[in-house]
Amino acid sequence: MKTAVQFGRTTKEFEIIESPIPHILVDSKKELHGWWEGIKPYGNRECTAERLLINPYNGCTHNCFFCYAHALGGYFKTFRKEGIVAVFRDFDRIISKQLDKLSVASCGYLSPVTDPFQPINKKYELSEKIIKEFVSRNIPVQFTTKGRIPDDAIRLIKRQEHSFGQVSILTTDEEKRKKLMDGKTPTDELFRNIERLADEDIFAVCRIDPVIPYVTAGREELEELVKRAVDSGAKHIIASCMDIPTSLKGEIYAKIEERFDISKNKLNRLFTERIRGDFNADMGYRRKLFRTLREICDRAGVTMALCMEFESVGGKNIKGLNREFMSSNNCEGIDVPIYVKKGDRFEPVEGCDGNCLGCYRSEKISVCGLPLNEAKAWKLRDYRKWSKEIKQETKEKGQKSITGDW
Repeated sequence: MKTAVQFGRTTKEFEIIESPIPHILVDSKKELHGWWEGIKPYGNRECTAERLLINPYNGCTHNCFFCYAHALGGYFKTFRKEGIVAVFRDFDRIISKQLDKLSVASCGYLSPVTDPFQPINKKYELSEKIIKEFVSRNIPVQFTTKGRIPDDAIRLIKRQEHSFGQVSILTTDEEKRKKLMDGKTPTDELFRNIERLADEDIFAVCRIDPVIPYVTAGREELEELVKRAVDSGAKHIIASCMDIPTSLKGEIYAKIEERFDISKNKLNRLFTERIRGDFNADMGYRRKLFRTLREICDRAGVTMALCMEFESVGGKNIKGLNREFMSSNNCEGIDVPIYVKKGDRFEPVEGCDGNCLGCYRSEKISVCGLPLNEAKAWKLRDYRKWSKEIKQETKEKGQKSITGDW
């Protein structure tokens, strides 16, 4: 059996592999890249540190009904309609070749859109293979998951001092969790993920991302979640408030009403702010929620940041809320420097705390000597350009040294 995937006016056909779940194998030359948007011209960036984004799979069988990825096209649309996951064949080898051509790198990120440890990964293990490619070069890598972290993934990132793990936990109520997603990893196992990271002295983050108004937003529930995360070993909390892509509004409202008995009218009265094309809960509600979360985290002795939370300041211009609510230096709670290749191995840039957005706002000269303080949406070609410049600079320094010796 085959499926057709549409990309604009182009359609590609793929053979469906039914086991262990319906999926297709895709040959792709897609590239590592940074964040999708830069801080200019409208303020569309809240991520403080640079990342190399990696999605070995498109479509995710955790299938959280509120996930923004359901509004995306291409392979994501195929998953939404047919439940078919796209697997990027040998993506670890493609990444390996790309990393071999770099002399400068930021932390790898598995995965900003789909879960790297969803069930299909047990068959292909692309995520562990990709982690190995980063760690073998001493480049940091992070992951975010709602599934069980494989033992090999923990063993690998333990070898790299700035690598870390994030576990997404929306609620301590297991029955509520089952209504929010199809993923079968129980709540207890998610907290156990944090324990397993902490037991290996790996920096562990708990993501309450998103908080769902009227469903998981109660103060007592949030206090219990934060307490349990900290007791399990989490060093940092990341939170957001659910926003809703315009194309999914009716569907998400219907599911919340059906599963949690929250009326569509009540939701409609709350989600009144349009930011970047999505419906957001009104600013007063969000500020109150984030103030509550900050108080809870402060009392629990853990740092906190928000993920992609903005306030409209007129026209297309928006302002990030982390400057108001974040208690850490970097939004992910850990300072991960930029890495530069020295010989056969990458090493951290001395004095770099990884906060490129902070450098932009303070107008500091980056200690890395690169234009990362511009906080743009960087591409692989930018990293290649900087790598050539670093190689040339190293070569010139070497020649001067030889001349001096003579």
